[in-house]
Amino acid sequence: MRMKKLFAAVLAIMMCVSVAACGGNSAAPASSAAPASSAAEPASEPASEPASSEAASAADTTLPETLVVGLDASFPPMGFMDQNNNVIGVDIDLAKAVCEKLGIGFEAKPIDWDAKDMELSSDKINCIWNGLTITDERLEAYEMSPAYMDNEQVIVVMQDSEIKAKADLAGKTVAAQKDSSGLEALQGDEIYASIKDGVAKEYGNYVDAMTDLEIGRCDAIVMDSIVANYYITMNAKPMVVLEDKMSSEEYGIAFKKGNTALKDAVWGALKELKEEGKIAEISNEWFGRDDMIIIE
Repeated sequence: MRMKKLFAAVLAIMMCVSVAACGGNSAAPASSAAPASSAAEPASEPASEPASSEAASAADTTLPETLVVGLDASFPPMGFMDQNNNVIGVDIDLAKAVCEKLGIGFEAKPIDWDAKDMELSSDKINCIWNGLTITDERLEAYEMSPAYMDNEQVIVVMQDSEIKAKADLAGKTVAAQKDSSGLEALQGDEIYASIKDGVAKEYGNYVDAMTDLEIGRCDAIVMDSIVANYYITMNAKPMVVLEDKMSSEEYGIAFKKGNTALKDAVWGALKELKEEGKIAEISNEWFGRDDMIIIE
């Protein structure tokens, strides 16, 4: 038996040498980067057999074995932790459906939102898919998908607050998430210089900010309308969204600069899922209407 194993090993080596000699300068396939560690356990699923898909066949040699999606896991309903510590949400369901269609694995990777650029550039994640606002700066820094959802930056206060309009934020403690579009909208508005201390109170995530709003540690929050309305409704919070809006925007998916193949494959899969009715199904499940997610 040991002789047979030795013979097999020698034969394998000879075959490898022969193949290498014939192969010349052919490039080895790129391997996907291992995901960074995180305080929360990443949610991953093995690769599935791809459905008959133009997106899959067009890019099957350039796709990672597993799509590692970077997200803020405190951003309901786009991506958040359920009571069993599983990452769920609109973007999670979309990404899972895309991975199933492309025949690759899926992993949700919670990250610090203000470290998202570093996570993507260092290949610890393959994309940022978590209610990410499309901006001119991000169009320059990333490979951005087309928009798939509309959103607004709004002002959230307690129901009994004396703040009734944007002008009433003067002299008040106004909160926003670090490195967020809400913070950018607040800082770019003329009211910013008038808020308490002339600076926003920054939080790592909006769930913490809304907890502090409820106990009086801040007076108002500038945040995504999609998150605000979902959180207030699902948790029956005595909060309101003011009529005054800070800005209008669109959500997109960010990929590493230069990785157009992955961006195109993901968007192609989303377009096929739209035609199959899956996008409307996900929209209806999370929002009670089938037209919140726009794939064109």
